Amino acid sequence: MESCKVYVPVKAEFQDDGSILPRELTWEDGTRFQIDRVINVRPAAAARAGGQGDRYTVEVNGHRTYLFFERSTAVSGNNLGRWFVERK
Repeated sequence: MESCKVYVPVKAEFQDDGSILPRELTWEDGTRFQIDRVINVRPAAAARAGGQGDRYTVEVNGHRTYLFFERSTAVSGNNLGRWFVERK
C-alpha cells in the first residue's frame, strides 16, 4: 500500500527567534492531538508520500511521529505553507 500526504490543520506557536513550534494537530475525522514535545526539526523529504519541507519529529501520546511543514513558493501574502503527515 502506497503512503499519501494528508494535509492537516495545526495550531503552532511562533517563537521570538522566528522558529515555529507545532502544538496541536487535527486529524481528518476532527480528532485533536496535543503535541507533547518537538524532538527535532530538520529539512527532509517525505520518503513515503513524496514532497519535502521541514520534518518535525514530534511526540504525541507517547509515540514518535513525523509532521511536515511544506513551505509555500509564494514570495508574498499570508500563506506560508501547509502541514502534512504521511498516511499508510
